[in-house]
Amino acid sequence: MTRILPIAFILIILLFGCKNTSSEKPVISSKEDKEVGVSKPTISFTFDDGITSDLAGIKFEEWNSMILSHLENENLKAVFFVTGKNKLNKKGQNLLNSWNDKGHNIANHTFTHPNFNSQKNNVQLFKNELIQTDSIISKLSNWVKLFRFPYLKEGASKAKVDSIRNVLLDNNYKNGYVTIDASDWYINQRLINRINAVGIENTKIDKFKKFYIQHLIDRANYYEKLSYQINKRHINHTLLLHHNLTSALFLGDLIKDFKKKGWIIINAKEAYQDEVFENQPKSEYAGESLIWSLAKQSGKFEQSLRYPAEDSRYEENAIDSLGL
Repeated sequence: MTRILPIAFILIILLFGCKNTSSEKPVISSKEDKEVGVSKPTISFTFDDGITSDLAGIKFEEWNSMILSHLENENLKAVFFVTGKNKLNKKGQNLLNSWNDKGHNIANHTFTHPNFNSQKNNVQLFKNELIQTDSIISKLSNWVKLFRFPYLKEGASKAKVDSIRNVLLDNNYKNGYVTIDASDWYINQRLINRINAVGIENTKIDKFKKFYIQHLIDRANYYEKLSYQINKRHINHTLLLHHNLTSALFLGDLIKDFKKKGWIIINAKEAYQDEVFENQPKSEYAGESLIWSLAKQSGKFEQSLRYPAEDSRYEENAIDSLGL
C-alpha cells in the first residue's frame, strides 16, 4: 500500500503538468519559411514497438494515455511503427485503436522484431513478418504503408538488402526512415530498473528527465549538423522514440525544450513528404539512420561516424556517474 500512493501522486503531478501546457501552441513554420524553404531545424516524432505491459507498477493504460496526452496537448500527430505479435488480443487491439482514433498513423515494424543483420533471419522470414503485421494494421483507418526495420538493421550483405528491398517494393511499402537516432530505450531500461529496485518515491525522476532531454537534444543537434553538411539545407527530421515509460513521463518536457531551442515541430506524416526520404542509400551502406547511411556513402565522414551509430555503451558511463 505504501508503494501505490507515491505512484498515483507522481502520475497526477505529471498529468496535471502535461495538461497545463495545452495553452502553448506548437511551433509551426511561418509563411516566409514555406515560401523560401525551411530555414530552421525541423523535427517530427515517430514511435516504435507498442508494448502492452505494466511498467514499474504503472498500468499500461495509464502510461499509454500519458504519451497520447503529450501529443494531443501540442496538436501533434506521430507515426507509430508497431510490431504485430502482441496486437491480436484485446489489450493489443485497444492500443492500436487508442492511437488510430487520435489521428496518429499506424505503420509496420515486423511481427516479432527480428534483427535482419543476423544470418538466421532470411528474406523469406522478412516477407512473412511484413505480411503478418500488414494483415493486422491494414484494417485501421490511419494505416500507412511505411516500414521500419527493427534495430535499424536492413541486412548484413548487399544481396540480402537488395532482396529485402524488392519485397518492400512488391508490397508497395516504403522505408520509414529515421533521421535522428538515439538511445531513449536504454534510459527507459535504466529508469525502470531503478524504480523496481528502490521504489518510485526514491528514484531521482528529475535527474532521469534531465539526462533524457539532454541526450535527445544532443543527438538531434548532431544529426541536424551532419544532415546540413550532406543536404545543404534543413530537412524535415524524423526522431526515433519508443513506446515506453520515458516517453510517458518526459515527452511533454522534451517537446517544450525543442521549441525553446528554436526547432520547428511538424506532424510526422508531413515530414515524410520531404524529398530527402527518396534518397535510398546504396545497398552496401544501408542501415542505421538515413543520415548516417548517406554520410557513410559519401565517404567524407569516416573519422566521425561510429558503428553502431547509437548504443547503450555510449551512455552507460554518463548515467553511472550520475548515480542513476
